[in-house]
Amino acid sequence: MEIKRKNVPIRDLIVGYVDLGNEGVEGWKGKLDIRPPYQREFIYTTEKQRAVIDSVRQHFPLGIIYWVDNTDKNNRYEVLDGQQRTLSICKYVSGDYSIEGNDGKPYYFHNLTQDEKDNILDYELDVYVCIGTEREKLDWFERINVQGEVLTDQELRNASYTGSWLSDAKTYFSKNGAPVEEFSNYLSGRRNRQDYLETVLEWISEQDYGNTDVTRY
Repeated sequence: MEIKRKNVPIRDLIVGYVDLGNEGVEGWKGKLDIRPPYQREFIYTTEKQRAVIDSVRQHFPLGIIYWVDNTDKNNRYEVLDGQQRTLSICKYVSGDYSIEGNDGKPYYFHNLTQDEKDNILDYELDVYVCIGTEREKLDWFERINVQGEVLTDQELRNASYTGSWLSDAKTYFSKNGAPVEEFSNYLSGRRNRQDYLETVLEWISEQDYGNTDVTRY
């Protein structure tokens, strides 16, 4: 796999940012797929999102963010690692949540002075762009995700097995507002970490194959 380094200012990242729900999330003038199919759901709490913005405001390093270069296929890039940090930034600039100012008051992005806005928008993300095969991409995804928020077994399987069937299943069992929430009292785990989805896949696997080896699905 070939890796190239790239600095991406936040003011460029947020151009064209749009959350299309189950259809995905786009940014960087529509050329960046921020939430590709193999990525987990957005799990950062508001406090973690605020910590990201605090680091940006002080120009502290956020760590490396990995993109995949798919320009040979669809003229787009996708976030391989760093989705949670990327979305935290985009959500703040879009006005989804506030941060606490030095005076203890809440401040949304639109409440900031122009200098404060520019301080955030001028921050450059340290991006490594990866070029390789689909298999290399998924192998690399699993390797770099031993850091930070540890992936669950089902989230790792989600990185290896993609397709329309799984995408539809996630709509029902792991997305925000998924129908499965009506039955959450009968299930254990966390919806947004794909625990419900894993349970359902185990039920199906046991019914079809007589065991709970969900890798068949």
